Parts: sequence; structure tokens; C-alpha cells
Amino acid sequence: MHVVIAKPLRTFARHALLAGAVALPALAGPALANPTIVFDLENGKILQHQEAFKRWYPASLTKLMTAYVAFRAIAAGEVRLDSPIKVTKRSASEPPSKMGFKPGSVMRLDNALKMMLVKSANDVAMAVGENIGGSQAAFAERMNADARRLGMSGSHFVNPNGLFSPDQYTTARDLGLLVMAIRTEFPQYASWFSIEGLAIGKKQISNYNLLIGRYPGADGMKTGFVCPSGFNMIGSATRDGRTLVAVVLGEKSAITRAETVARLLDHGFATPTPGWLTVAALPSYGDTTSVNNLNDEICRKKPAKEQSEAPPVGDKNAAKSRYREKLDHVPTLVAVGLGGATGPVPKAMLDAMGREYADVPLPSWRPDLPPPPGAEPAVIGSATAAQEPAKAVN
Repeated sequence: MHVVIAKPLRTFARHALLAGAVALPALAGPALANPTIVFDLENGKILQHQEAFKRWYPASLTKLMTAYVAFRAIAAGEVRLDSPIKVTKRSASEPPSKMGFKPGSVMRLDNALKMMLVKSANDVAMAVGENIGGSQAAFAERMNADARRLGMSGSHFVNPNGLFSPDQYTTARDLGLLVMAIRTEFPQYASWFSIEGLAIGKKQISNYNLLIGRYPGADGMKTGFVCPSGFNMIGSATRDGRTLVAVVLGEKSAITRAETVARLLDHGFATPTPGWLTVAALPSYGDTTSVNNLNDEICRKKPAKEQSEAPPVGDKNAAKSRYREKLDHVPTLVAVGLGGATGPVPKAMLDAMGREYADVPLPSWRPDLPPPPGAEPAVIGSATAAQEPAKAVN
């Protein structure tokens, strides 16, 4: 483990470079073992960081990159907020968390993104990727291209929803860069990250981000969980015009990640003057190549009810925490659903003649005849890497 403030640095120069960005000693209790970074959104100045370059499985934090690519596609005129997102057979088959729409169902892009961000719906995220990119692999190429452009040097993506792949990873520092890009380049969508809940027909869906509606000033951004990653969270809050962001990876439960992010934000707001080092300028340190796998600790040693993004809020028998309590007000719900997609079809889903691709499987070449050139099955590489069984993935 590499804890920036606890391990002596080898040179005075390096100590001077990092010292201005570390404020962890003021936090109560022992040093945190998991990757964290806390920074001021306006200028990117860091208040605390730890294991910020350690590779980690992002789980559903991946959906922030999916949203970013979609926002850029809107800005480029490829799609509009009312463009249709069709549920494909592939996307409909993704494991939970999901909306459960049948193949062929169509929704507006803006509704799809809201369901992806609030419900953390894996089927909808895949549908967004396939419709905008043309395929999962093509969309992943766009994710990686944007990651490189943003300087996310420790990240690699293979799917748009965060389902486990050994070749999909990121770092706390890279996620900080992504959050800054989303919030500064596309402020018009900021309110989507603080939605308290969704209403789809008579059904109400609460945000998995337990800070929303409970932590004063909370306005984002996303949670994530798969067994190998543990419970990840990016929380943001604004007070007196100042917005802070805390990234926490590898927590042990949905409750402890909310408590940890809240504690880091509390400390950040109590520190009026951050260090001079920024997220973009933070020099790489520590182990930057291996990826932690928490599957045994998080899933094989815990009951199924604890392997979920949906904690038992209101459970009187559970340990007390403000983040287990029900909201003290009637949640503000945003209505979403199918239909209403009157905008242009995503260009990636159209052929050269402007016709929409059909979502049907391609026929195989007859086995009794040699395949023609180019008919061999394509190998997509890491996008088809073997996945661990998904459990309560969100």
C-alpha cells in the first residue's frame, strides 16, 4: 500500500511537490487503505490524495465515460436529446441492475442517460453505446480515444456499463479528470447527476447515491459495484459557491462508501485553502500496473444481501447511519419512460444508404464449404474477455 502522507518520500523535491496537496492527517482514525482523491472542481486543486494512480476496476463509474461520449456526440450533431435509442438483443440480455426493456423498445437519448445514471441500468448503458457507436467495440474505441485526450493515462475501457472485464480499469486520478471534463464542458447536464429518483409509470426508483438528498449540498455524481472492485463512489457537493469532488474506490459496502465520501467532503469544506497541485499536474507514483481484485473479500465472505448497490435503507436492525435512513422529505422524481423519440437516428446505426440497421444475427457460412475471404469470425480482443459472474452489478 502506498499512502502519500504516511510513507517518507525519497527526495526533498518530491516531498515539496506533493505536500501541498495532502491534508489526510486531519481526518479522524487510521489512514484509509483504498484509493482516494479530493479536489476543488473549479480549479482542480487537490486537498487530499492516496493511491491515486492505483489501477482499479471502475464498475458502474464507467457510465460517466459513457455519458461523456454521449454528450460529445450531441455537441457534434451526431444525435439529439430526442434521438431514439433502441434496445438491442445484446443490450436486453445484460445482467442487473437493469430496466428490463424488451428488444426493440425505443426511448429518447436523454431518458436513457437519466436511467443509466440514476438506476445504473446496464441494459440501457449498453443500448446507448451500441446506438451511438454502432457496436460495443466501436463505442469502446471512442471511450478510449476520449480517455487519451483527457490525459487518463491509467484507464482502459471495453464496455459502456462497467460489467467486469480484466481489461477494463481506471484510477482515482483519472476519474477526477473525467469529472472535471463532464462538469466544465457540459454544465447544462449537471442537474442529471443530482436526481433524487425516477418515476416510470407507477414505479419509483431511488438514486443509488445515498448522499443525494441526505448530505447538505450534494449534487453528484455516480456509484459503482462489482465484486472485484468493491463499492466505488464519486461524490460531489456545493456549498457557498464552492464545489468539491471526492473519489473513493474499493469500500466494503454501500453505506461505508457514502460515509467515507461524506467525511472526505466535510474535511475538504473545512479546508478553505487547498494545495497548489492540480489533478492534471499530479505526478504518477506508487504501483501503476497491477489491479486489486476484492472478489473474495467482498462477495465470497458476505451474504447475498450485502452484495448489492441497493442498501437496506430504513432497516431498523442494521447499524445506525444517516445514510440508512429514509429521506426526510418527499423525493423529487423525474419522469422517464419509452417513446417520444422524434429526433434523428444515431448515425452509427445507419448504413451507407441512410437505412437503419436491423438487429438480427448474421448467418454463419455453411460448414461443408470453405469460408470466403473475410468471413472468418472477428476477434474483438479484450471486449470479449471472459467475465466473472455478475452479482448485483450497478
